[in-house]
Amino acid sequence: MELLSLEEHQARSLLIHHRWDVDRVLQLLIEKGRDKLYAEVGVTIIDHDDIILPELSSMIECNICFDNVSASEVTAMDCGHFFCNSCWTQHFIVKINEGQSRRIRCMAPQCNAVCDDVKIRHLVSMHNPNLAEKFDRFLFESYIEDNKRVKWCPSVPHCGNAIRVQDDELCEVECACGIQFCFSCLSEAHSPCSCIMWELWSKKCEDESETVNWITVHTKPCPKCHKPIEKNGGCNLVCCVCGQAFCWLCGGATGREHTWTTIANHSCGRYKEDHFKKTGRAKRDLERYVHYYNRYKAHLDSFKLESDLKEVINGKISTLEERDSKSKDFTWIMNGLHILFRSRRILSATYPFAYYMFGDELLKDEMKDKEKEIKKNLFENQQQQFEGNVEKLSLFLGEEFELYNDNEIMDLRMRIIAVSVSTDNLCRNLYDHIENDLLGSLTWTVHRIAPYKSRGVLRSS
Repeated sequence: MELLSLEEHQARSLLIHHRWDVDRVLQLLIEKGRDKLYAEVGVTIIDHDDIILPELSSMIECNICFDNVSASEVTAMDCGHFFCNSCWTQHFIVKINEGQSRRIRCMAPQCNAVCDDVKIRHLVSMHNPNLAEKFDRFLFESYIEDNKRVKWCPSVPHCGNAIRVQDDELCEVECACGIQFCFSCLSEAHSPCSCIMWELWSKKCEDESETVNWITVHTKPCPKCHKPIEKNGGCNLVCCVCGQAFCWLCGGATGREHTWTTIANHSCGRYKEDHFKKTGRAKRDLERYVHYYNRYKAHLDSFKLESDLKEVINGKISTLEERDSKSKDFTWIMNGLHILFRSRRILSATYPFAYYMFGDELLKDEMKDKEKEIKKNLFENQQQQFEGNVEKLSLFLGEEFELYNDNEIMDLRMRIIAVSVSTDNLCRNLYDHIENDLLGSLTWTVHRIAPYKSRGVLRSS
């Protein structure tokens, strides 16, 4: 308002149109000029002395309803157009109920001007005070919902908080309520997976796609009732519960009579390459998915179990303090615990990342088979080292150190500090490898991930 000499509703319209990005507004002001910038948004700057209204005692005709009304029942907007208060009010009510209240435009044909929200609020409140409150709430929430650097916390039930980031919106944050989430897609924190990878993985884990895949591999549809049938014997003449007999080899309907070599009314000795290729591919895809899912789930389960470790460790520290131990500073063990939590979550997400990075579902044409195999081996070597250190740190933190003497506590302290530093370094190296060597080398697609933070996700103040 001060910089551009605008009224509040005009400044708000300008910011809403450009998603509350002040730098972007100032850049466009220099590139396009004031008049063009305002015209695109619908901000009209007219001296109110230039707007000629009839005398208050006179009667005028409204160009919307064509009724003759007193001049005192007429309202003019910044653009200079004026209509009767009744038509304005109905226009505003319709727009607010349609959810378009953030930038309600003038009713005049071909007029792009945004109406003054003070006048909107005044007219609507006289007709429906509750709707006026709804209008105010929409304006307030536009700062969050239209602002790329402000997001509602996705907690369920909702905590009522919103988070604003200062710099890059591609980051992972922690709300004051304790939930951690990706600021870009509002999913749970998922780095080093990109948002697209995580969306695909979440859908794959939630829906029944792999169940359908298993059915494709292990069953055949009955040619009569079309229900999936699983063979429970060695004979290739299968009988469905509906009574239909069919050949397991090709799925064709047959008679019930058969010999060692033939089935009545049926013969299928021809090799059908496409069918067997499809079945074999479906089986391989399923086995590959199960491999990555089992490891992802195992580390996720470990992360949930280790979440209770903080309370247990605080209890052990209290026991040592009551015992009057020489060790008074236990920040090293709490720091190790923090690194364990962060590393375990990241480790679990490396498996969905590897599933899509080295598979054919998302990045099929990005790498040749030989290049893919080399990069896959390099990634898995780093992943394996990182995984080994995470397990070692978990083992050390789970020791019954409340029973140790002072020398044993000092030994544990050195071990935990050493493994914590090593784990943090391995995690950073794995991030660099993923961000620069793997995702950074992609040609046809762009996958960005939240930058590595040694202290974990950004916490809201």
